[in-house]
Amino acid sequence: MTQVTDAATAAVASAVTEAPAVSEASAGAAAPVFDRIPHPAPASPERVAEVLADPGFGKYVTDHMVTIEHTRERGWHGASVRPYEALALAPTASVLHYGQAIFEGLKVYRQPDGSVAAFRPDANARRFQASARRLAMPELPEELFLESMRELLARDARWVPDGAGRSLYLRPLMIATSTELTVAAATEYLYVLMAMPAGSYFTGGVKPVSVWLSEDHVRAAAGGTGAVKAAANYAGTLAPQRLAAEHGCDQVVWLDAVERRWVEEMGAMNLFFVFGSGPTARLVTPQLSGSLLPGVTRDSILTLARDLGYGVEERRISVEEWEKAAESGELTEVFACGTAATITPVGTVKHAAGEFLVNGGAPGPVAQRVRDQLVALHEGVAEDRHGWLHRLT
Repeated sequence: MTQVTDAATAAVASAVTEAPAVSEASAGAAAPVFDRIPHPAPASPERVAEVLADPGFGKYVTDHMVTIEHTRERGWHGASVRPYEALALAPTASVLHYGQAIFEGLKVYRQPDGSVAAFRPDANARRFQASARRLAMPELPEELFLESMRELLARDARWVPDGAGRSLYLRPLMIATSTELTVAAATEYLYVLMAMPAGSYFTGGVKPVSVWLSEDHVRAAAGGTGAVKAAANYAGTLAPQRLAAEHGCDQVVWLDAVERRWVEEMGAMNLFFVFGSGPTARLVTPQLSGSLLPGVTRDSILTLARDLGYGVEERRISVEEWEKAAESGELTEVFACGTAATITPVGTVKHAAGEFLVNGGAPGPVAQRVRDQLVALHEGVAEDRHGWLHRLT
């Protein structure tokens, strides 16, 4: 992965490259050898074709999954690629009581030569480690993270769809499984990797969404867990998302926890604001503050925007600036970005005192150009100047 010396990339690198705390049991231990258990009744070619014709998002899983265990005494062990099945958890499993659960999300794409490649999985591996550190969980070595994907794709590559905008979504997960009810870090953990064919995240396709500015609820505060992918972060967003729907909006925009003034994220996605137009357009994204997730797509867009000749800036942006700049025409586009949806334009903004439009509620050319470049990289039809694609098959 190419190193880029801007503030955002430095912040992401800081979050994902800290030296991991290694237990005595895992220090110097050899990587576990995968036990390969074939599925006794894998999906038929006809069923796979039916699913891939209309995969939706998160609706279907592939035949297999990966599991790896961790204990304080043995470190990482018991690696297997096995049929997808339900997990068995004791009612006293620590994750059910104290919430030690983290996950990642990344995509695998069919390449022009028929091979399969993941987009920046090393960055996801390091962020997974950063999430583990924050929740006092063991860190899965980067190479084991990548090997788990190779093992899964060696069996389920047929589930990677062809076609523009289609992918195989990978969901790595780690949960605490030990059964002591002491309020302390667990002693046993389970890593799981599953895969789901994916079409468009938003069923309406790439079109501007409406957003509700959440002034009564916050997603995260500096010093909390907002900068990592802790599962608990998402539970608190569900009620505000329902409130947004009641106001006729597709998504929630989160504001800072202190002043309720500074824009942070849209749903589970990072935001970009486009000022000006043409070759002199500038892309502004909220600076990482300790409560924002350092998105891999966000970081990629900062690099691609420079490659395309746009100015980029990371700074705080207020609701007042957003509305005034949109009304004056200085702000020409707003879009959200993330692994699941890639890039989604924002057209309408609603809040308790009213609403306003961005670019007349229409999509803009800068977001489309950046999205086209990003998708071309995903699908292997553009030069991978930064070495972001990792071949898995």
